[in-house]
Amino acid sequence: MNRDNHLLPGFKLGNYNIDVPLVLAPMAGITDLPFRKICKRFGVGLMVTEMIASRAVDMGRVRTERMAEIGPDEHPISIQVAGSDPLFVAEAARWAVGHGADFVDINMGCPVKKICKQSAGSAMLRDEPLVARVLEAVVKAVEVPVTLKIRTGWDDSSKNVENIARIAEESGIQLLTVHGRTRAQMFHGHASWEDIGLAKAACSIPVIGNGDIVDGDSAREMIRISSCDGVMVGRAVQGNPWVLAEVYAALTGAEKPAAPTAEERWAVVHEHMLNLAEHHGVQFASKMARKHVLWYSKGLRGSADFRGHFQVENDWQKMLESAEAYFLGLDSDVQGELADAA
Repeated sequence: MNRDNHLLPGFKLGNYNIDVPLVLAPMAGITDLPFRKICKRFGVGLMVTEMIASRAVDMGRVRTERMAEIGPDEHPISIQVAGSDPLFVAEAARWAVGHGADFVDINMGCPVKKICKQSAGSAMLRDEPLVARVLEAVVKAVEVPVTLKIRTGWDDSSKNVENIARIAEESGIQLLTVHGRTRAQMFHGHASWEDIGLAKAACSIPVIGNGDIVDGDSAREMIRISSCDGVMVGRAVQGNPWVLAEVYAALTGAEKPAAPTAEERWAVVHEHMLNLAEHHGVQFASKMARKHVLWYSKGLRGSADFRGHFQVENDWQKMLESAEAYFLGLDSDVQGELADAA
């Protein structure tokens, strides 16, 4: 691969060179270890775990420990923590490093109501002094690089992405990720890549753009508009980790990869299901599979009928057999067909 064709030069973060700045977004209940194992092979340069609440770390829950498990091939990887109390977040950061994190990412972008009610996530953007206190406490608490993920503000009338970018850099944050929506937008409307550009212009640390990256073309367009240093792909990977390979190709100047064949698609689905069972146990894996496997079938021929049967199946072996029959039954020349309205 010719490095001269790279759309972005990459950057150094701690002891790691992020040569291809393609980041998998942390998504609650989705980007667990089983899914990250799948995504890593498609060119992701930086992995981030699901968000872990600092209070949950303090409580020592078994599920929290499982969420922080890191595979041997995932490095470099960041464990993302959230919270509004500087002491608790700093302690969670130390805990993350102790669990193998190469970086600690602080979440100030989650728009979920139960998180914002605790003055955490994107709710913190309304209190810039608190933002500074939390960031400074975490940077002082650990020796690994600390990164930050934000939204552009609480709502359109209070966008402060430039202020937060400056506060982040002054506090010692080494990388900033900006989701180009306000908290009020949730996931509606189109992300403002121009606002990501405002953050980039306001600081000298690397800025990762997030929001509405769905293919190689959208990644290139975000970079053109925002001048960001890397891209983070989120919801587009649900049931479609192959989109990461397309974005990787766009960033590196490689040829756009072909769509997966029926056999290739099933191989990924099958591995994902086995990973879920190994990591979570069959009972919880069955619940997770009803979400992930149905996403894998979205837009494919006969998916509506398959979903109707798969989501009510309770026997794990029968779930595996049902999924295998469906995905291997797809003809490669009709995989792109839209499913019947359902």
